[in-house]
This record gives sequence, C-alpha cells and structure tokens, in this order.
Amino acid sequence: MALPLWAPLLAAIALLTRLKLGSPVFFRQPRPGRHGRVFQLIKFRTMTGARDATGELLPDAQRLTPFGHRLRAASLDELPELLNVLRGDLSLVGPRPLLVQYLARYTPEQARRHEVRPGLTGWAQVNGRNAISWEQKFSLDVWYVDHQSLWLDLRILAMTLISALRRRDISAPGHATMPEFTGAPPSSTHLPASE
Repeated sequence: MALPLWAPLLAAIALLTRLKLGSPVFFRQPRPGRHGRVFQLIKFRTMTGARDATGELLPDAQRLTPFGHRLRAASLDELPELLNVLRGDLSLVGPRPLLVQYLARYTPEQARRHEVRPGLTGWAQVNGRNAISWEQKFSLDVWYVDHQSLWLDLRILAMTLISALRRRDISAPGHATMPEFTGAPPSSTHLPASE
C-alpha cells in the first residue's frame, strides 16, 4: 500500500547513486533470515571498490564515500530492503540480518534472534544501533523475540523515524558501521536449524 510513497524516492536515490558511484547501483549480500535460511539482502551501494596493491579491498571506512555516508546517516541506503519485505525475506521490524559467517559464532542464547524473521529495523537499532556492543545488541534482539507484539512493532517504527531524523549512533568509533563480531569459542556456538 505504501509503494506509491516510497517508489519515487527509491528511483531518485538509485539515479543519484548511479551518478555518484557508477554501476552497480545496488549492493547484494547473502544474509541469514528466520531459522538461518539465507537470502540476498538488497541495499544501495555506499562504498567504492577500491583495493590495495595486493588486490584486497580497503577497509570499509576508507571506501565509504561522502555521498554514501549521507545515505547511511539517514538510513536511505536500506530503502531497497523494502523489496526484501515484499518477497517475504524481511519484516518491517525484527532483529537486523547480519553476516552469514556469524551464524557459527553465536551462543545458543544469541542464536535465538533467528527464531523470528529479521527486520528493516529492530529493538537494538532504536536502543543504540551501532554505538552499543555486540553483546548488548544480541540481548536486545532476544528480548524482542520474547516480547514481540503489534504494539511493540508500532513503537519501534515510530522510534526509528525519530532516530533517522536525529542521525545518531550510526557507527562505532573508528568503523564505518561496527567491528566484526568474533563470537564465542567454537565449543559454545550454536548454528540455528534450517526451516
């Protein structure tokens, strides 16, 4: 129902991204969804493909462009994820889908974040986003799993709008977003079962 509202904005940002960063406009990456099932997350590209002399990609902070930083600050780089919502990969609200390699690094309690469908925004995003530790994020994610309701989702959506306008907690100090999650020792990790 909201497609007529966000489709023109999506098209305008796609054009700007093409002009500022070239092709491709979209960044696709495999992410684990509910029960660890992997899907392709779609976002607007915010970084260059710059590499060092050995061919390795430069750190995220060095590849993030000023245009990309502005998109991230306003969370506009995540607008294409509405397509993931339409496809059923994401919900509007839920724990944010992280990297596939993190699956084997979660403790059994942290892995509970995959009991629900991931979301565009979540309880952790409106309670510190990238300015809090991984442990705090996962604790907030699991709290959401245990307390999810329509009322809570509406509250999170309202808080997300406020957070986007304030543009706070966008990144951890010294990082484009967050440092890598290294997880618990392998003996205590838990891989969520596939659906």
